[in-house]
This record gives sequence, structure tokens and C-alpha cells, in this order.
Amino acid sequence: MIKPDVSFGSKEERDYIRKRLIEYNAQHVPKNLSSRYEEITLTIRDEGGGVIGGMLATLCWNWIEVDILWIEESQRKMGYGTRLLMRIENIARENSCSFIKLNTFSFQAPEFYVKNGYKEVAVFEEAPVGSKHYYFKKAIIQN
Repeated sequence: MIKPDVSFGSKEERDYIRKRLIEYNAQHVPKNLSSRYEEITLTIRDEGGGVIGGMLATLCWNWIEVDILWIEESQRKMGYGTRLLMRIENIARENSCSFIKLNTFSFQAPEFYVKNGYKEVAVFEEAPVGSKHYYFKKAIIQN
């Protein structure tokens, strides 16, 4: 018997592995949620149409996970990040999600998320070295 080899895979193999895990997971959640998996991209553009900020998130079952929230450095502290959070929270309500989860580093914006109602649920020290890696969650109240 030949032992399986472990190697770096291609994009197609990555997509295949993700698809297979999603299929497996779907067997273990309520039927009405089993096919809920959607990638969300929100952007903020300047007057010339250039992207100055945005968010990448995933709607999965009964929550949304924010993967990336980025604002151009010169445009920070102008309310754009809050606008993105408000928009994703509205999307969560529209889709009857229970919560939003996200993560950030100590050199990024943990205070920003606290200010916007997110609760710290975990923190890893020395990740990366000299910094902390925070995990946050915010319950979504349905109207």
C-alpha cells in the first residue's frame, strides 16, 4: 500500500477540499441552513471611483464572519469602518443571523470593535510575537 503524500495543493484542490467540507458540514445543521454559504464583498469608493476601503465577509448558516475590514490609511477615523460594520449588521438582520464574529490584532483596531459593540471572546498572546490576536462577537438583535 502506498502512503499518501502531503504536499502543497493547487487552487483547484483548495476549492475541492473546501467544497467537500461544506458538503459534510451541511449534513450536520438544520436543513433550512444547510446551503447557506455566501461570500460578501462591500467596498467604499472615493469620488474618482477608487477603492478606499472595504470588507470581505462570509454568511454561513446563522452568522456572518468578517474576514477582512480595511480602510486606506489616509481615510481612517472618518467613519468608513463604522459604515461597513453597520451595513454588514443590516445584512445579518436581513438574513436572520444570530451573530457576527471577527478577529483583529493589537496593532490593528481592537478598540474600534469594542466601541462598535463587539465583545471580546478570546485573545491569543504573542500572536504574532509582541502582539495579541483578538476574537470578537456581536449578537444581532432582530427587529
